[in-house]
Amino acid sequence: MTISVPVKNTKGEEVGTYDVDPDAIADRVSKQLLHDAVVMYEANRRQGTAKTKSRGEVKGSTKKLYRQKGTGRARAGNRRTPVRRGGGHTFAKRPKDWSYRMPRKALQLATRMALRSKFDDDQVTIVDEFACDEPKTKVVAAALKALGLGETSTLLTVAEHDTNVWRSGRNIERLWVSPAADLNAYKLLHQRQLLVTKDALDRLLANGESAAGDGE
Repeated sequence: MTISVPVKNTKGEEVGTYDVDPDAIADRVSKQLLHDAVVMYEANRRQGTAKTKSRGEVKGSTKKLYRQKGTGRARAGNRRTPVRRGGGHTFAKRPKDWSYRMPRKALQLATRMALRSKFDDDQVTIVDEFACDEPKTKVVAAALKALGLGETSTLLTVAEHDTNVWRSGRNIERLWVSPAADLNAYKLLHQRQLLVTKDALDRLLANGESAAGDGE
């Protein structure tokens, strides 16, 4: 079923409508697939650089501290043992690569499902265009306020990478900026509202197979 979404300008004024068929984006929304995709993207963001020293890596002699018997004290090994202060860790942490990859088609489908969910939940705002002549945060902030998105997390999607738009929006705490080609399920689901230009939405809906990528 086709729905009509109002198209606004950056002043918040309605300048037209955009007809969208959610079924053409994705025939359904699978919560399990979206969950799996988000878990993958989160895992790939982990640095995995934690490291601690084992008893073989800490500084200190390997000589036994004192003889085994005759001292009246409990027996002891060397000073590197994990039971002594300054000793190594019994199970030392090692750098680990947490990243993994889901099938490309599954990620593309997850992105389309996430995009459809935005339309199903009425969380999409379409603007005729979004451009900045020069990097100015107040221009983007004013546009968000006029569109009623000043107090919510928003994903601004433009047709292509625009340096001025990106630099204008990077200091706004709850705003993410992404070109259409880099859109993925994680970005769509992380931000509550989707603010998308007509050109960007045309690109997303142009081809069912490549409408949404699997970019990081």
